[in-house]
Amino acid sequence: MDLKEFNITLERGDIDRDGLFPRLDVLKGSQYIFKNDFGLPCLPKEPGILIIRGPRQYGKSTWLEQEIYKTIKEFGNGTAFYLNGDNIPDQHILEKEILDLAINFRDDIPVKRIFIDEITAVLHWEFALKRLADQGKLKDILLVTTGSKATDLRRGAEKLPGRKGRLDRTNYLFTPISYREFHRVCHTILGANTLYAYIISGGSPICCAELASKGIIPEFVIELTRDWIEGEIAASNRSRAALLNIMNVIFRFGGTPVGQAKLAREAGLANNTVAANYIEILNDLACIIPAYPWDTDRKVTILRKPCKYHFTNLLVALAYYSERIRSVEGFLKISNEEQGIWYEWLVAQEMLRRNAIVGKHVLMPLIFWQNQKHELDFVESADHFIEVKRGVCSPLEFAWFRHQFPRKKLTVINAVDFKAGSVEGITLEKFLLQSQVE
Repeated sequence: MDLKEFNITLERGDIDRDGLFPRLDVLKGSQYIFKNDFGLPCLPKEPGILIIRGPRQYGKSTWLEQEIYKTIKEFGNGTAFYLNGDNIPDQHILEKEILDLAINFRDDIPVKRIFIDEITAVLHWEFALKRLADQGKLKDILLVTTGSKATDLRRGAEKLPGRKGRLDRTNYLFTPISYREFHRVCHTILGANTLYAYIISGGSPICCAELASKGIIPEFVIELTRDWIEGEIAASNRSRAALLNIMNVIFRFGGTPVGQAKLAREAGLANNTVAANYIEILNDLACIIPAYPWDTDRKVTILRKPCKYHFTNLLVALAYYSERIRSVEGFLKISNEEQGIWYEWLVAQEMLRRNAIVGKHVLMPLIFWQNQKHELDFVESADHFIEVKRGVCSPLEFAWFRHQFPRKKLTVINAVDFKAGSVEGITLEKFLLQSQVE
């Protein structure tokens, strides 16, 4: 069905036909259906522009189909229309397509919604929206846009200054499904392997379902993930070979701080500015986030010092990992030290997920602390630190913390639970099952 016919069907309200919503049809036959919470429990009835960004293979398009279906069911035929940015060649065609739909809404309907999937595929899409908003063409319409470039979340004010309506919140990062949700749906099947399966799936719904049903991540998902990343690299006129070199360096150094000059040198790049540009693209795609050291006295990040590079999309990490892990068995074969690095990355991904849900520090650098003797992996807040270990830890190992940081809290994610004053041990699984960082 072409786009025009699809929108005519939405206008008529005949939405329960097979094949109209192909992703929802797939869900109907699936044993594994996950609920995704990214901070937007329901769409607002008020007009405005919603910017929803997130990685490929994480269910944005499926969510969009669900919201179109729910809109027609709740508010009646002709209350929602749809566009696909992947099929729109430029901003001027986008503007025309939106305007054509906007003028076809009936006057007597309670809401007017236009859903645009992958709008970031249209170069300078924001100019089209600015022109329409300035002309008053969107004043009573809720425009719901999705895309894979999370840079719009970091630079949202620059993209559409003052043109996103009076909504309480307009920017959202579409997050992985939570471990709590994955555990709810898959634990009876996966048992003791539930945590490891979640690590390698990265919270991608399709990977989670495949691991639960078949025990393996299909190769086409890996290829689609690589195609997405490398397509963005090519679109910015940068080199795939340089990307692979940077990925290899990040894997090699794991949780060790690396300066940009060293990153460039080890990756064979011309200078640290070139390296920084690649990292910025991967950050825009919400795949990698740097973590900088923390100055506890001035309470600021020290940007001039070496930083860590955390994968915050473990499916991307899996797609480029040299060990070619596709199953829980494959993950358990790598060394404990390498597994520990994946644990640390998973905690980084989880911190990003939780922050994104509440709209806090989305895609901003993470923070770690170190001095000449000790290091802590994450500074969650000025009063709360987090250390990640794969094996068993003892509170005696962190006796120094109470002297270094009186009246502060340390959570040690490790293989056992313990409580000793301000130092608390918790397993990775229990940490992930928490509803939110306190």
